[in-house]
Amino acid sequence: MLPTLRRLLADPQLGLTLLGIAEPVALDAPVEWVHSSDLVDPTPFLSADQVLLTTGTQFGTDPKADPDYRRYVQRLRDRGLTALGFGTEVIRNGTPEGLLAACQSLGLPLFEVPYRTPFIAVARAAGDLVAEDRYAGATWALRAQRAIALAALRPDGLSATLAELSNQLGHWVALFDASGTLDRVFPRETFSAAPDTRATVQHEARRLLGRGQRSSSSVEAGGETLSLQTLGGHNHLRGVLALGGPRALDQASTEVVTSVIALAGLALEQNNALDRAQALLRSGLMHTLLGGDQKLVDQISRQMWGALPVGPVLVAVVDAPATRRDAITEYLELRVEDSPRQLFFARQEDTIVLCLDRAADGILSDLCTLFELHAGLSEPTEYRQLPRGLDQAQQALARAREGAMGVTGFDVVARQGVLALLARTDAREVGLATLAPVLAHDQTHGTELLATLHAWLLCNGQFGAAADQLGVHRHTVRARIQQAEQLLARDLGSFPARADVWAALLATDSATETRWTTREGG
Repeated sequence: MLPTLRRLLADPQLGLTLLGIAEPVALDAPVEWVHSSDLVDPTPFLSADQVLLTTGTQFGTDPKADPDYRRYVQRLRDRGLTALGFGTEVIRNGTPEGLLAACQSLGLPLFEVPYRTPFIAVARAAGDLVAEDRYAGATWALRAQRAIALAALRPDGLSATLAELSNQLGHWVALFDASGTLDRVFPRETFSAAPDTRATVQHEARRLLGRGQRSSSSVEAGGETLSLQTLGGHNHLRGVLALGGPRALDQASTEVVTSVIALAGLALEQNNALDRAQALLRSGLMHTLLGGDQKLVDQISRQMWGALPVGPVLVAVVDAPATRRDAITEYLELRVEDSPRQLFFARQEDTIVLCLDRAADGILSDLCTLFELHAGLSEPTEYRQLPRGLDQAQQALARAREGAMGVTGFDVVARQGVLALLARTDAREVGLATLAPVLAHDQTHGTELLATLHAWLLCNGQFGAAADQLGVHRHTVRARIQQAEQLLARDLGSFPARADVWAALLATDSATETRWTTREGG
């Protein structure tokens, strides 16, 4: 942490005198270094947070009327200088009134350097303060890192480490798990007292986790500076470490936080081998459960994670990309801890199979939202019929992959009927061949025989209802159907012929196409 202008002015050996009234925030501004120059524009050789000393040879001879004072001070302010020091009795007696007025107007602190104090003494004093503060920062960092290392040796090393970090920094420190849920925070009362800050930091933690890559960010909320850093390896994030306080971290504090991030990441990674062993056990138990031995699986599950959900259960199958599989598994492990008897899951090839309590389907939708996944969900299923539930979930997942991310229930597939599956088989070419005469006629003559055929079949062969849907006269519908019968060489008065044409429409997705044609025509 850099020394402040207030500390530099307070050095009795320098005899510096602040001119006019300066805002407290200006006096607490940092002093990175001290330079001296009598150039009209010294700013190309200066940087922010520095102090400039001058004897004023660049200002001319009239201390009141010189018009360059304001432009000179404005340049210093734009450069971000902390203060200006004027050396008296070198070129002139006292500080020019015009310079003082310009500094007061533009808010740049101005102080006098007496003749007895050489500029090099001011620069040396500032350098000593910088070195002193850097030494103090390094000493504090070593002491803090030692305290944190000792805390890491305690039984709950991770919690003790985070608590000690909070104590050393004077900031609250929070750990979010792989799902972006708050896992632990120190001190809890400070963090809980700021709901706006809590909401902001949780949103930012979930945003970082959603990217799936190691990253960090800094945001402002509730008058605090929030710093966040992901934990874990690339494409295998295990959480986010967040901390906040009234001031930003200096270099020494950042070094301490970096060491804690390494310790926390190591503590989380130590569970990796155990996680993999548990994943293998879960897969074996799911295989046993599908084989019908619910009693054995429940006995083992009770010892490891808690009892199985009470049947009948919902079976879900979720896509699990290799790059996110570990993170998804960790999220589900956390949900098992949070929701006893609500969930059992296991990996199965490139998917994850879940057995859910019927009231816990929210876990599945949250999972798909957080990781942007497709999922299929079965109807309620008893454990003895689990293979059937798994088949339903897999069919629903296949349908889910055709649309946006989220959950598709088997009831959606069931409502569409058996014939809807024709669109996902090799029947498409047969269907196109069946409908080819009607399609060709519509394209050549600009007619709407296919749309009419679809509407008429939906209306169970009723000409009046189909005419109302299409917005035409029923005699028009009758004429079109007769023309379609001729082209198809089928008597559509019979049920087999109607069923065959309807299956052809489904197999070629023509039902969907004609639906849009019907709306536009109507």
